[in-house]
Amino acid sequence: MDFVQDERRQRARFFILAYPFALIAISLVLNVLLFGIHPIAIALPSKPVIIALVIAAVLLLANHTWLMTTTELTRVKFGMYATPEEWQASGRKREDTAPKGLEELERRHNAHRNSTENTVYFVLLVLVFSVTSPADTAAVVWIAGFGAARLGYSFSYLTGRDGLRGLFMSLSLLCLYGLASYAALAVIA
Repeated sequence: MDFVQDERRQRARFFILAYPFALIAISLVLNVLLFGIHPIAIALPSKPVIIALVIAAVLLLANHTWLMTTTELTRVKFGMYATPEEWQASGRKREDTAPKGLEELERRHNAHRNSTENTVYFVLLVLVFSVTSPADTAAVVWIAGFGAARLGYSFSYLTGRDGLRGLFMSLSLLCLYGLASYAALAVIA
């Protein structure tokens, strides 16, 4: 039994270590073979890039609104509060909350935290990417794709669909690596 567990751990470690490199390789291949790398030329973003930015911004705002709303609805459903002052005013204690309520609130907090963490990197990368005159198709795929993947990630996380969550996590990371690798390749093109 220990041998089987060790073998599983070894495979898991390998997958965890190889995973980001595989996504980086896929993003490089897509950028080079499918989108084509334009040499870096600093300029205001083209209309398709702006449209992709608007789509991503709307999708990310919808995602944030959804996460915020479902968090508050979970608090209401299970009689939980956000601050010590609210708990005190209600006459309830956190310890009185059903374990299921605490689990669901933690799920929403984790989803929100993950979304925020990924969006910070997206904003940094997309700022650089959008002013380097990228190929319009690359911009639409990587920028709008990130917003769509984050919505899919939140949906699958909140509904407990781990396989689907992994897929959307991979897609959103692929978009981040796509933005980064395109900009890096444009610098050396």
